[in-house]
Amino acid sequence: MKRFALTVAAALMAMPVWAVEIGDDGLHKEPFFHDTFKDMREDLAEANAEGKRLVLFFEQRGCIYCKKMHEEVFSDPDLNAFIDENFFAVQLNLHGDTEVIDFDGEALSEKDMARKWRVMFTPNIMFMPEEVPEGLSAAEAAVVVMPGAFGKGTTNDMFTWVLEKRYELDNGEDFQRYHARRISERANGSTE
Repeated sequence: MKRFALTVAAALMAMPVWAVEIGDDGLHKEPFFHDTFKDMREDLAEANAEGKRLVLFFEQRGCIYCKKMHEEVFSDPDLNAFIDENFFAVQLNLHGDTEVIDFDGEALSEKDMARKWRVMFTPNIMFMPEEVPEGLSAAEAAVVVMPGAFGKGTTNDMFTWVLEKRYELDNGEDFQRYHARRISERANGSTE
C-alpha cells in the first residue's frame, strides 16, 4: 500500500502544472479563444469594438505541434494574458464542418475554407488587419501568417510585432530582423 501511495504521489508530481483543456472536437482550448458564429466580418467588428486585433487559429485533432504550442508556449501565463488582452482569437478546425463566412461573403465549411485560404498544416495563425477591403478573402487580407509551431520567444515576438503594426513601418526591420534584435536583447537582459 505504501509503495502504491508513493507511486501515485510521484505520478502527480510529474504532471504538468498547466492542464490543457481538450474540447469535444479534439482541439485544445485556451481562455483567449472566442466562441463565435465564425462570420469573419462580425468577428472583425467585435474585435475592433473591444480594441483588439482579430487572429485566426487553424488547428486539428491529434496535431502534435498544436499540443506542443498549447503545453509549452500558451501555458506561459504572461503570454496567455498578453494574447487575451490584445487579440480576439477565433479557433478553426482544419477538418471541421462548421460554416465559416469569409470577408468576401463566401460561406464554406471550415475544411473547405482552409483549402480556399491555402491552409495545409497546423497550427496556422492568421493575423487580420483592423479593416478588410470589400471583396478580399481572409487569406488575401492577412497582414501575416504564422505557419507551424514556434517557441515562446518567437510567438511572443510575432504577436508583439503585429500589435505594434511593425509590418506597416518602412524602417527596414521586417519580422526576421525584429525577432533577431529581440533575441539579442533578451540574451543581454535589455528587453523593453
